[in-house]
Amino acid sequence: MARGFKSIRDGVTALAILALIWLFAAKLDDRPDTLHSGRFHAADGDSLTTGAERMRLKGIDAPELHQSCERGGKRWACGRAAKEALQALVSERDTRCGGAGRDHYDRLLVVCRSGGIDLNAEMVARGMAVSNGDYEREEARARAQRAGLWAGAFKRPRDVRDHERRQSGLEDARR
Repeated sequence: MARGFKSIRDGVTALAILALIWLFAAKLDDRPDTLHSGRFHAADGDSLTTGAERMRLKGIDAPELHQSCERGGKRWACGRAAKEALQALVSERDTRCGGAGRDHYDRLLVVCRSGGIDLNAEMVARGMAVSNGDYEREEARARAQRAGLWAGAFKRPRDVRDHERRQSGLEDARR
């Protein structure tokens, strides 16, 4: 009987310690969001600037600014179109962007809202960006409606960047 009680006590103690560690880790990650509102400038289809702050829309990936896509057998400047779409969305007076983390370029990772609309989700729903896991429903809807990028053929922005890095590495090796 005493042995059974000791096992239960040890299990409860271990569980309490694990819960305490989890709470401590959650508190360390509980940084307050940095909030921005006002005038935003779209650097491309998933990056914004306001003053000196550079921001990256969290959970989405838009075509590179110079990227072209295919639609109806013709090339179109999908990277420029994505930038213009984002700029139109952040032009509203009530746009607010907030986030806590930073990417490897030190850009603040943000979710932007205007008029109650999640602008990150809206870029994906319009087919002007792809989801990085956060906006799968919006991407599925854009695909089904053949909106934006989904109206033709395109390379995922990540693949374009990877190709450019490889090409740059080859150029560096040739020098």
